[in-house]
Amino acid sequence: MIARVVDEPLDLLFHVEHVSDPRAGAVATFVGLVRDNDPSVDGRVVALDYSAHPDAGAVIERIASGFADAVLGLAVSHRIGHLAVGEAAIVAAVATAHRAEAFDVCRALVEQVKAELPVWKREVLEDGSHVWVGMT
Repeated sequence: MIARVVDEPLDLLFHVEHVSDPRAGAVATFVGLVRDNDPSVDGRVVALDYSAHPDAGAVIERIASGFADAVLGLAVSHRIGHLAVGEAAIVAAVATAHRAEAFDVCRALVEQVKAELPVWKREVLEDGSHVWVGMT
């Protein structure tokens, strides 16, 4: 199992190779990309700056461990630091015996990471301003 928060570019193939298992009939993946817009913000997004709580690594490991018994392999990484439009912010890969399980677990894993991981996002706009997202 891989579950990490990193400050380097994410590689989908690395995640897929890590979960490969001869018993697997399916590998489901998810790549969350930085997009150039946010419907809730006026202006074009040119980059994101992600920052994380010091415990973020332990949190993502706990989340991933909760799914480990249901899969043959699991790898999930969330990136922090400065990301340009088009770069991957989160990558997940899940291997199971059958495709339905792989899709279901991959989606649940990503949703839980997005809901619970203490990572904050600052959207950098084309005009040089910025907006913190998800801060309440």
